[in-house]
Amino acid sequence: MKRQEIKEILSSEAFGSTIKVNGWVRTKRESKNVNFINLNDGTVIHNLQIVADVNNFDENILKKINTGAAISVVGELAESGGQQRVELIAKEIEVIGEADPDKYPLQPKRHTLEFLREIAHLRMRTNTFSAIFRIRHAMIYAVHTFFNNKGFFNMHTPIITASDAEGAGEMFQVTTLDMSNPPRNEDGSIDYSQDFFGKKTNLTVSGQLEGELAAMALSKIYTFGPTFRAENSNTSRHLAEFWMIEPEMAFYDINDNMDLAEEFLKYLIQYALDNCMDDLEFLSQRLQQEEKDKPADQRSMELIEKLRFVANNDFIRLTYTEAIEILENSKHNQKGKFQYPVKGFGTDLQSEHERYLVESHFKKPVILTGYPASIKAFYMKLNPDGRTVAAMDVLFPQIGEIIGGSQREENYEVLVEKMEKMGVPVEEMSWYLDTRRFGSVPHSGFGLGFERLITFVTGMGNIRDVIAFARTPKNCEF
Repeated sequence: MKRQEIKEILSSEAFGSTIKVNGWVRTKRESKNVNFINLNDGTVIHNLQIVADVNNFDENILKKINTGAAISVVGELAESGGQQRVELIAKEIEVIGEADPDKYPLQPKRHTLEFLREIAHLRMRTNTFSAIFRIRHAMIYAVHTFFNNKGFFNMHTPIITASDAEGAGEMFQVTTLDMSNPPRNEDGSIDYSQDFFGKKTNLTVSGQLEGELAAMALSKIYTFGPTFRAENSNTSRHLAEFWMIEPEMAFYDINDNMDLAEEFLKYLIQYALDNCMDDLEFLSQRLQQEEKDKPADQRSMELIEKLRFVANNDFIRLTYTEAIEILENSKHNQKGKFQYPVKGFGTDLQSEHERYLVESHFKKPVILTGYPASIKAFYMKLNPDGRTVAAMDVLFPQIGEIIGGSQREENYEVLVEKMEKMGVPVEEMSWYLDTRRFGSVPHSGFGLGFERLITFVTGMGNIRDVIAFARTPKNCEF
């Protein structure tokens, strides 16, 4: 008999029919005559209740049905008198894979997220993490659907690169040299000409620069791939390996860029609301339970309310200069409540400043533009004032910046001058500069950290909990 998935069984009306289901045991409750088994196969947050009459089954079989065991059940679909519409009256049960109840670490009780990170190879079997990864899949699908429907082309940009798109220098090196005895130049430095690629190479921090090249031919492209940053930061917001979505558009100015970013984010969040409600409701309840002992003013906005808050509100747009004035004059700043005081133009805004603008001042998502050139990347277009660039950051409640982008500098002379000033090697980047030599056009783009989006949509407090196997300093398990 062909197996049916629990997701379709729970909505079935075929009472009295015989069906087969496979899954993993979440809980088993025993009474004198009946065992009640909650079964889950990962297709949906809800379990299917299996009702097994003890008189119909070998005692040794029933003893093997423990939390974590994989079983196959053939039975009759019946209306349930309990919380669910349906249950399965078991006729045959096969134990596919046993789970020793004394050793299986996921028992039917509350586990801390810290503990679950230590057993990341099993944590996807919990309600919390199965919900997160179903939502993550839905968001991947929504990303590709959005861009495909708008005529964008997906590009696979290199993972191994010799350039540093952000100029931060925090990159993982890629080499085949014997690092215990590498070849050296006369001055003692490592001779990378003998390395696999003949030069020093790294894992990429961004596909943007190569994405710009593609946009100069295809008009609208996007990348969606892994990126890497060797930042020794053990915070709830940082990963060493993460996924980035980076659209690049020819003939788009900064306003077009902001319009696309707002439309994109609203589409993704509405998609989650329309297609992931069971999982969102579970995660909302989890978050409320987790924060029930916090003072009211320290609790998160209810998850579904927060998502609707973004989906249903127009984003406020203002300049960095205007934002600094608001922050500088705020009671929060004047009373010294910011960890990082705001001290006028040139202040590098922190998450606490961004969240203040969104949550306290405007009570809407915010897009900031016109940042000081001195604190932004070399490729951002210089504004006519000569001291700001056409950058944009999209700010969300409880998370701060979720998208960063800009209009790109299309003027060859201005770009070269900025690169020289910021120490970016002009000669090595001649391929990038060629797009400014030959048929240069105004163009724009932005980057959305996918895990940061999933953190927002799921309400999780730590970015390590929205990726299957987190890569962080001193941590490369599984």
